[in-house]
Amino acid sequence: MAKFDFGRWLRWCVVVGFSCLLLAGCGVNPSAGKTLRIATEPAFPPFEFQGKGGELQGFSIDLMNAIAVAANFKVDFQSLPFDGIIPALQAKTVDAAISSITITQERAKTIAFSRPYFKAGLAIAIRADNQNITGFGSLKNKKVAVQIGTTGAAKAKSIPGVQIRSFDSAPLALQELSNGNVDAVINDAPVTLYAINTGNLQGIKIVEQLLTEEFYGIATAKNSPNLALINNGLDRVLKNGTYAQIYQKWFKTEPPSLPVKSPFENQTKAGTPKILSSIGVILQAFPTLLKGALVTLELTIISVVFGLIGGSLIGIIRLSHIAPVRWVARAYVDFFRGTPLLLQIFMIYFGLPAILQELGLTFSFDRLTAGVIALSLNSAAYIAEIVRAGIQSIEPGQAEAAQSLGLSSVQIMSSVIFPQAFRRMIPPLGNEFISLLKDTSLVSVIGFEELVRKGQLIIADNYRAFEIYVGVAVIYLCFTLLSSQAVSLLEVWMNPVKRQRKYDS
Repeated sequence: MAKFDFGRWLRWCVVVGFSCLLLAGCGVNPSAGKTLRIATEPAFPPFEFQGKGGELQGFSIDLMNAIAVAANFKVDFQSLPFDGIIPALQAKTVDAAISSITITQERAKTIAFSRPYFKAGLAIAIRADNQNITGFGSLKNKKVAVQIGTTGAAKAKSIPGVQIRSFDSAPLALQELSNGNVDAVINDAPVTLYAINTGNLQGIKIVEQLLTEEFYGIATAKNSPNLALINNGLDRVLKNGTYAQIYQKWFKTEPPSLPVKSPFENQTKAGTPKILSSIGVILQAFPTLLKGALVTLELTIISVVFGLIGGSLIGIIRLSHIAPVRWVARAYVDFFRGTPLLLQIFMIYFGLPAILQELGLTFSFDRLTAGVIALSLNSAAYIAEIVRAGIQSIEPGQAEAAQSLGLSSVQIMSSVIFPQAFRRMIPPLGNEFISLLKDTSLVSVIGFEELVRKGQLIIADNYRAFEIYVGVAVIYLCFTLLSSQAVSLLEVWMNPVKRQRKYDS
């Protein structure tokens, strides 16, 4: 009977187990199961947009999914505004971005690009009844809409005497043209053609295509390990015919040949100490930001004056004994307090002109007028509730005493009730003024160049989001601190007791 050799058996187990691990390791792809966070702005059809069910669709989306399959990784799409994509890549809050980002020398100094995946160019779109604009040279001294941070925006700056209006997305720029507020839009040709061919925008035509030859690239942070992985997947879909199938699906034609490498690789910026560089960026941007700050202050003051007048009237009407009048005032307050201010700005600036033009009326809004109307109407709803509460806080006996002296209802309200109520309203009215001051930033969505929009335009050129937004925040902080101090002084001045104590001290 053979003797069992435990040591020999153990050695065989170790050898076999180690061999199995080696074989398994050879078959494992290091990127398998890896998930990349891919930024995109789904407002650029036919490249990136949301379908009827809310799912992401478009040429870029299909291509990114195909690249992920070819390179064996997973995709987690994250929606970001276009001007926020590069800052997100710099901060590494996303791993890559596919959002029809044109490869430019300046961008290549800040982020890294894959090999080009699409050949594009800029097109000029005008209204169909416009016979004066025939090409790029005809845009001199015209109003031109662009998407902020794009090559179209950069191209528009070279036009002599141009008035540029920047919007957060291409559809908003095209809607501005459709409403007749601008003479032309400079935008990527495939996007403009898609909007015209789908019939979503009526009365628009293209007069000049491919002003430039551009290439889109998938963007990553500098020195990102994901760039090689994405390039590998892109190479595979280009070679195995998948790219041609996706291109045919969306553009009904054969794809053009693409360069093997990014036209701008290994771009670097001159090195300076980070702190000194940041301070220099803020100081350089400050004069432009201050111009935007003056516009913000102008917008706030005008809006709060109209809001105070309208809100006072609505607040008094809310206390009316006539039920239908009281219900109308309540409906106004509920609507403007119950819907977002951003939505109200869109409805007033884009919605009303579009509806009136559908009815055959020629109508368009000036951006300042639209902003003031939206902010005033919204502010009036909140001020109305402040006024109502302030009036109701006054003891009813004072109105009865004034009535016994023979004063009319108007005299009682203007001479007895409202002066006392206004003194109590000062703190909440001060808060409303500060809130309105900050809410003016929302007017930037219609291209109004107040403080925030000025900052966004600077970032679109230098890609230094953190420094610029710090400068914007400092200016807002100064405004709010000064406003708070002014409200406190007004509160003391309006209060006889506090004013007397101040003088006595």
